[in-house]
Amino acid sequence: MATTVRQLLEGKPNIFWVTPEASVYEALLLMAERNVGALLVLEGGSIRGIFSERDYARKVILLGKSSKDTRVSEIMTSKVVCVEPSWTMDQCMALMTEKRVRHLPVVERERLVGVVSIGDVVRAVVDEQATTIRHLQAYITSGA
Repeated sequence: MATTVRQLLEGKPNIFWVTPEASVYEALLLMAERNVGALLVLEGGSIRGIFSERDYARKVILLGKSSKDTRVSEIMTSKVVCVEPSWTMDQCMALMTEKRVRHLPVVERERLVGVVSIGDVVRAVVDEQATTIRHLQAYITSGA
């Protein structure tokens, strides 16, 4: 059975976010404190964008901007790719590969319910494959 986003989110209750007006520096502090590679950018409960380490590297550091003087809204990725809780890890992996993203907000009935990272997806896929291997080994050694 394929792991769904809903199942994955059961063990991942927190959503980390900032407002568009937050400074890049404040966002980086939160990312470091929570050990995450991206933050959702929320305003009034709605997703306005996503801010990632990639955004910081390409749009602040390489352009010589100051993280304390730059607002998240100036450099965030506005076009956010989302998934629903019913999606499988394989579907998430395919979408992440196609869209070249590492984080997927999870939305159910227009309400944000979580975030799935590439690390979450890879871990789930590896776990599924390990389970399949164990079942196959048991089948083979049972003499069936």
